[in-house]
Amino acid sequence: MEILGIDVGGTGIKGAIINTVTGKLITDRKRLPTPQPANPQLIIETIVELIQFFDWKKEIGCGFPSVIQKGVVRTASNIDGQWIGLNAADLLTEASGCPTYVINDADAAGKAEIAFGSGQCKKGNLIFLTVGTGIGSALFHEGRLYPNTELGFLKIKGRYGEHYAANSIREAENLSWSQWGKRFSRYLKRVELLLTPDLFILGGGISKKFNLYEPYLKCKTPIIPAQLKNNAGIIGAAVGAGHYFKR
Repeated sequence: MEILGIDVGGTGIKGAIINTVTGKLITDRKRLPTPQPANPQLIIETIVELIQFFDWKKEIGCGFPSVIQKGVVRTASNIDGQWIGLNAADLLTEASGCPTYVINDADAAGKAEIAFGSGQCKKGNLIFLTVGTGIGSALFHEGRLYPNTELGFLKIKGRYGEHYAANSIREAENLSWSQWGKRFSRYLKRVELLLTPDLFILGGGISKKFNLYEPYLKCKTPIIPAQLKNNAGIIGAAVGAGHYFKR
């Protein structure tokens, strides 16, 4: 089955057509800048532009930076607050003419990583963290997702985890990899204390630089980088849509 996967991020909105059986990209990835402000009208216009770029008329899966319940946006940490309470799935379906499934972006990326990436065949309690503009999380027990976790909002030294140790904070505060790695290690230890995972999988942009900060991560839990890198959200959104529309 082929589905257009879209990943809405804090700085970019990316898309590609995905083979949902293999998890492979059928087309090259297209990226458009996330509009500012990231309000409903501008985000929807940008997504429709992406859909038109692929000349796509069928089902869509969209990873969204929010808690999503039955298509409805419940939080807005890296998008405009006007989104809260809106049914993003219905709005995108209406604007594009394409049936649209919407899922939390970290849950989408985690699902892809478990199915096709470094989480394949891994057992137990797995925590996938995508670290970029913020920190997104996806929890899996024996391969089953517990959706809409927000571990980026655990407090570390009086700050939310994603305001303390996201990659955007490393860049904004000009932290060295050692400085940032030690911060991120404190964050991981807090998650470890609360949830006792069997494995951390790190995704997002920082997964490509794992060797630069790995020496500063001092957790008991094994930590591995994601394999699918920045394509995970696109793949997982498409795969999630494939399961949803088959029901």
